[in-house]
Amino acid sequence: MSVTDHIAALQKKHAELETELDDENSRPMPDTGAIADLKRQKLAIKDELAKLSTG
Repeated sequence: MSVTDHIAALQKKHAELETELDDENSRPMPDTGAIADLKRQKLAIKDELAKLSTG
């Protein structure tokens, strides 16, 4: 897998997590643990994307 393919896959996963986060936040009683986990995953992907694009 090339770096550009890896970046594209990470961007896709980040967008999927954003959708999941929006879905969870729109529920009448959002699960704060699930929200925190999704945010943590998004941040990890964002950090990896930053490393790949600078290095």
